[in-house]
Amino acid sequence: MNRFISVILLLASIVLLQSTVIGHHAFSSEFDKDSPVRLEGVITRMEWINPHTWLHMTATLEDGGTEEWMLEGGTPNTLLRAGLTNQILLPGTEILVRGYQSKDPDCIPKCRGSGRDITLPNGDNVFMGSSGVGAPPGGFPDDN
Repeated sequence: MNRFISVILLLASIVLLQSTVIGHHAFSSEFDKDSPVRLEGVITRMEWINPHTWLHMTATLEDGGTEEWMLEGGTPNTLLRAGLTNQILLPGTEILVRGYQSKDPDCIPKCRGSGRDITLPNGDNVFMGSSGVGAPPGGFPDDN
């Protein structure tokens, strides 16, 4: 009887753990590590929601036009520990974000990507991304 109960508990644990793992996506399932983006512009909105934050910005294009982007970041707790707060990431703040384009390149209603790091007006560069399965390790393609 004890063995039967142990087997049932083990199976129940496996099922519960599996549902947690399946519920969270890997970087590589949504973003393209071979499509880096470098976006300069202003913050329009910041969403501090779990499991990932979303930074919305209006990026200025090389031709002078603009493009709306939403960039996935790490969890709110990860960004807060890195020093990014709702008092720093205010709408209207000029920023530079480096990251990766989503695998779906359509920009309807906005372009989407994964933000890797953000450069603030004072020059500070802060990691804002989330690491996960398929995320590019370390630096960025244009790092020296």
